[in-house]
Amino acid sequence: MDRNVKRAGSHDRTATQARTRRTRAAVIEAARTLFVERGYAATTIEAISEVSDTPQATIYRLFGSKLGIVKAVIDVSVVGDDEAVAMADRPQVRGLLAEPDPRDRLARFAAVLRDLMARAAPVHRLLADAARSDPDAAALLADIARQRQDGQRRVARSLARAGALRPGLRERDAADIIHALASPEVYGLLVLDRGWTGERYENWMAAILGDQLLA
Repeated sequence: MDRNVKRAGSHDRTATQARTRRTRAAVIEAARTLFVERGYAATTIEAISEVSDTPQATIYRLFGSKLGIVKAVIDVSVVGDDEAVAMADRPQVRGLLAEPDPRDRLARFAAVLRDLMARAAPVHRLLADAARSDPDAAALLADIARQRQDGQRRVARSLARAGALRPGLRERDAADIIHALASPEVYGLLVLDRGWTGERYENWMAAILGDQLLA
């Protein structure tokens, strides 16, 4: 095959991928806004199509269903972008797990959590509302909780291996404490409902985790 033809084909694929990525981003941004404003049940594919200026057929092709859009919105909200890099592999997470001082490690964890929750907690709340009547939404919510717990176990494990946990506290119990305190529900109660600032939440989280977990 002629090299020019190969380059043209590669350029076309790159351009197509870029267009698809822009379309996905537009749909996700429109859906996030509508979900937060209207709630899950009241947000239709038609409305998302109108706000994102994307044909409904394209939305179904890219996401499959409204629940698929919610999953994409949450995925992007958790990591902050649409790059195919898991949260556990992000530099900020690798950095906090490598932090030698246990209290500084928890402070860095609280900072990451603050940013993550600011993006994800409002969407998580609407998914939790949908899960009360939608089995598929409930299954997605449970899967997200498992993923969150897996990540939080890494923090507990890193503290246990460093011998930093307070006497008598098992690694499993430490992971449970982190899972409970560093939850979207706690963030929603304190920040979304009670009006705490992100800074106050971060400082409190670092302090309470240190008090509960560390020797």
